Amino acid sequence: MRGHAALHEERWEQVFRWGPLTLFGVGTAVSAAVATALMSRTDLYGAACAAPVALAFELWWARPGRVAVPESAAEQAHYWIRTTLAFALTWFNPLYAIYAYSGYLAVSRMLPRRITRVGLFVNAVTIAGSQSSGLPPRTTTVWILFGALIVLNSGMAAIFSALGEREVAKAKQRTDTIRQLETANRRLELAMQENAQLHAQLLVQAREAGVADERRRLAAEIHDTIAQGLTGIIAQLQAVSAANDGDLARAHLSRAATLARHSLGEARRSVQNLSPLDLEDGALPEALKKTVDAWSDRTGVTARFTVTGTEEQLHDEVAATLLRVAQEALANADRHAAAGRVGVTLSYMGDEVTLDVRDDGAGFDVLHVPERTGTGGFGLAGMRARVERIAGSLTVESEKGGGTAVSARVPLVHHG
Repeated sequence: MRGHAALHEERWEQVFRWGPLTLFGVGTAVSAAVATALMSRTDLYGAACAAPVALAFELWWARPGRVAVPESAAEQAHYWIRTTLAFALTWFNPLYAIYAYSGYLAVSRMLPRRITRVGLFVNAVTIAGSQSSGLPPRTTTVWILFGALIVLNSGMAAIFSALGEREVAKAKQRTDTIRQLETANRRLELAMQENAQLHAQLLVQAREAGVADERRRLAAEIHDTIAQGLTGIIAQLQAVSAANDGDLARAHLSRAATLARHSLGEARRSVQNLSPLDLEDGALPEALKKTVDAWSDRTGVTARFTVTGTEEQLHDEVAATLLRVAQEALANADRHAAAGRVGVTLSYMGDEVTLDVRDDGAGFDVLHVPERTGTGGFGLAGMRARVERIAGSLTVESEKGGGTAVSARVPLVHHG
């Protein structure tokens, strides 16, 4: 688009530069061909003096390297000198009016708008004189014809000048539009470059965020699997050392071995980012029931599991999150609550699933939860992070001596 507009403007510049010289050459050739029929000796001498001046003037004006400045003093002077030479040559030979037509060619570029019509009128006088058999008119009839031709030529010149100005305005508008588009394209290119740089930065940040998230996931998985498993194993081994009955000691050792094998399987699956071991062979309700029963058997605390609503197959990530929340809540109840009874409820409620873990233990002040230490677990912060990662929410209600209720609410996303 830009190349086409530039080429169009360049061609018009060539017309403005060489057009008057070309018309002068044509006018001179035609006038010379009929000189003996239309010109007296005096006219021949006059044309012979004026024509070289006009030729030199046009050659000097069309010289290479000259830069035209529209409506400048030089352009205005050139217009009036050219018009004067064309008038003089037409006085000597009417056919030199061909050269006078160059006054119509670029009047809107050479003269200010306020005097454009004056220039057109003067040019129309020269052409009307040629059309009425030459200057000056010699009879009354020719004077009348001359006046009518001036009116006609002036009117036609004004019309064509207005049309030309309109075309010039349109061309300028197109040029301005093209320049605006070029500017917009350059800005768009810069924006695209900035966008590419931003995209690269976002990729780096996303990668770093992914690495950090994976670290948190592995830390939480290790806490929920290995740490809890080791805690249970230690408890069983402590029970062995305190047991006087051999059968009871062997039962505790068997539980410790079972916990060790289970924790090993969980650790392997956590590293591979797979579902918890308890979910491998069954749905979430079965895994929760198995977890609650195992926890109750290990701690000796009465625990009950309940399912409400219509059971649905959940997405692996949703099921794994709820199972981990239940495991952590039960582990907290074992370590801190000294509870006598625990209730776990899984509820399917339309487009949501909730998990509630309640105990009748010591409770705590939810407004003053101690920060996690290097020796502590992930606790409430870990559960909340897990739930929020799948667009859920975690609510904790507790008071000292009044037990604790942990409620996780997550979207119901179906498997697959």
